[in-house]
Amino acid sequence: MNILSLETSAKAVSCAIVSDGTPIASAWQQTGLTHSRTLMPMVDAMLKNSDMALRDMDAVAVAAGPGSFTGLRIGIAAAKGLAWGAEKPCIAVSTLEAMATPLSHLEGQLILCAMDARRQQIYNALFLAQEGALTRLAEDRAIALEELAAELAEEARPITIVGDGAALCHDFLSKAGISCHLAPVHLRAQSAVGVGLAAWPLAQAGAFLTTQELAPVYLRLSQAERERLEKLRGQK
Repeated sequence: MNILSLETSAKAVSCAIVSDGTPIASAWQQTGLTHSRTLMPMVDAMLKNSDMALRDMDAVAVAAGPGSFTGLRIGIAAAKGLAWGAEKPCIAVSTLEAMATPLSHLEGQLILCAMDARRQQIYNALFLAQEGALTRLAEDRAIALEELAAELAEEARPITIVGDGAALCHDFLSKAGISCHLAPVHLRAQSAVGVGLAAWPLAQAGAFLTTQELAPVYLRLSQAERERLEKLRGQK
C-alpha cells in the first residue's frame, strides 16, 4: 500500500511516500516561504522524481493537528483536494504521534512531544518506546510548561524531547531539575515521513476517512475566537 503523506503543522513543510510501512521518497524544507506556495510543487516534483503518480497512491495522509491554525488548514485542504480528485481515502494522523514515531527505536525512553503553543503552553503528548513501537501515555493536549514539569517531577525513565517546541520545553524542564535531552536535530522537526509511518498501522486497521470527514484538530480556540468570546462576556 502506497501512502502519500503531508505535513504543514509548523514552520517546516514536507511530503513523503510510504510504501507498506517503508519510506521511499520525501521532500522537506524550512525556508520561511508559505506552505501554500511550496507544498503542491514539492508533491508534484517528488512524485515525478519517483516515477509515480497520484493514481499509484492508495491513500492520502495528513498531520491533522494540533499545530498552526493556518498551517493545518493548508495541509487539510491539500489532502482533501488530492484525495477527492483521485478518488482516494484520507487518513488523519495526530501531529504529535507523527513526531514521536521516528523515535520509536529508543527502547525504554519517554518520548515527549512539544510544539510551541504560545502563552507559556505547549501542545504535548507522551509516549513510551517499547520493542520498536510506541505506547501512548498521555492524550494530545495543550498544557502549561509548569503543569508538565509537575507531572514529570518523579519520572525516573530517560526523556527525549521532540518537536519545534523542544528547546523551549528542554530549557524549562532542566531549570525545574528534570533530567531530559533533545532529540537529534534531524529527528526533532515535524516531517511527512513520520506522518506516513504513523498512518501505516491506521491504514492496516482500515481507519480511512472520506474527504468530507477529514477535519483539523486544533485542541483550543483560535485567538480570534478567544477575543470574540471575551468581547461577548464583556457585553453581559
